[in-house]
Amino acid sequence: MKRRRGALRILVSGASVSGPVLAYWLTRHGFCVTVVERAPALRKTGGHAVDLFRPAMDISEKMGVLPLVEERATGTNRMTVYREGSRRPVRADLSKIFSGTSERHVEIMRDDLSEIYYDAARDDVEYVFGDSITAISPDGEVRFENAAPRRFDLVVGADGLHSNVRRLALDDESRYNGFIGAYFGVLTLPNISDLDRELLIHVGVGRTAGMYGAPHLDDARALFLFRSERELDYHHHDVPRQKALLRGAFAGMHARVDCWLDELDRTPALYFDSITQLRMDTWSQGRVTLVGDAGYCPGPAVGGSTSLAVVGAYVLAGELAQAGGDHKRAFPAYERVMTEHVRGSRAAGLSAAKTLIPMSRLGVWGLAQGARLISALPAGPSRALLRLTTQSARFYNSVTVDDYLPSPAASGGPGGLAGNPGDGLAVE
Repeated sequence: MKRRRGALRILVSGASVSGPVLAYWLTRHGFCVTVVERAPALRKTGGHAVDLFRPAMDISEKMGVLPLVEERATGTNRMTVYREGSRRPVRADLSKIFSGTSERHVEIMRDDLSEIYYDAARDDVEYVFGDSITAISPDGEVRFENAAPRRFDLVVGADGLHSNVRRLALDDESRYNGFIGAYFGVLTLPNISDLDRELLIHVGVGRTAGMYGAPHLDDARALFLFRSERELDYHHHDVPRQKALLRGAFAGMHARVDCWLDELDRTPALYFDSITQLRMDTWSQGRVTLVGDAGYCPGPAVGGSTSLAVVGAYVLAGELAQAGGDHKRAFPAYERVMTEHVRGSRAAGLSAAKTLIPMSRLGVWGLAQGARLISALPAGPSRALLRLTTQSARFYNSVTVDDYLPSPAASGGPGGLAGNPGDGLAVE
C-alpha cells in the first residue's frame, strides 16, 4: 500500500500477535508504521497452541488470512484424561466441546499465527528485528539498544506480559500484576506418545500435565500447569531454576509425565511463566499506549488472551483512524470500547484456571466426568450445557466489535503531528 506523505509515524514494540495485527490495520488506515522486535527473527520454534474465538476469527477474515489460519489449525479432536491415582482413562470428543463453547473457533500454534499476521502486511510495514526500545523522551526521541535514535508521533507497546514499553512509560508498573496462584510451562519434545490429533492429559489436585501435537509438526508440546499459594522465587530468564520448579511440582505424578520431564534437558524450547493478570484502570499515558497482554493480560494459558489481543489491536487502529490520528480522543475511546471486554476476560481467566487446575479431588473428578458427559450428549444438549457452565464461552460469544472504515483524515486531524518533522512523541 502506498503511504501518504506526512502520515503519522507510529512505533509498535513487539511482533508476536497484537503487533502485526495492529500494524496491518494501521497501514490500512493510512498511518506509517515501524515494528521493533527484540528477537532476531520471527519465532518459528517452540510456542504453544492458542485459541481464536469468534471475534478474532471475524477480524482474521477481514484481513483475508482466515483460510491460512484454518489450514494451520492443530486439528486436535480427541482428549484422553487420566485422573491421578486412577488407571482408567476418560475419553472425550473435543470437536464437540469446541463447537459447543464457541460459534466460531480454531486452535492454532502461536508461532504459525504470528507468521500469518506478519506476512499479511510485511510489504507495507518497516520491521526492525534484533532491537529494543531503551528510552522514550518527552521531546519525542525514542532510543534503542542498537539503532540510532528516532522520532515517532505515537508508541504502542505490544510486547507481552513483561512489556518493556509499560516499564518505561509507567511508574511502578509492577503494582498492576495480579498473581492468580498458578504457573505454567510449555516444552517442545519429540512426539514420544505418538499422538495424532489427540490431547493427552494427566490431572491431579493442583496440577495438570498434557501433551499434544499437530499434523504439520514434526514434534509435540507438553503443557504443565500447577498451583502455588505464593509467588515463587525465580527470574523469567533463569531456565535451570524453571526446570527445577517443574520437576518439583510434577514429581511422582505418572511414569508418562516423568518421561515428558526427562525431555527438559534436551528440549530446544521451553517457556515458563506465572499465570498473572494485569489489572490496570488505564493503559495509556500521553502518546504511549498498550495493546494485548502488555496492557490487559487476562492470564496466560487460561484467559483467551490471544483473541483479546487481536480484538484490541483492531479497535486501537480503528479508533485512531476515526479520531484522525488525535491520540487524545483515540486512546480514551479505545479504552472505553475495550474495558468491558477486558473485565470479562479477567473473570473468564479466573474461572478457567479453577477448571483446568482443580483444587480438590472432586474438582479432578468433575473435570474428567464433565468432559465425558458433554462429548456423549447430542450436539444440542451438549452445547446448551457448556454455555450454562462455562463462563468463558458466555463471555466470548457476547463480544461484538464495530466495523472501522479507513479514514481520509488518518494523516492529520487535531492531534496529528506528522506534518511537522520536528514534532514527535511526548509522554505527558
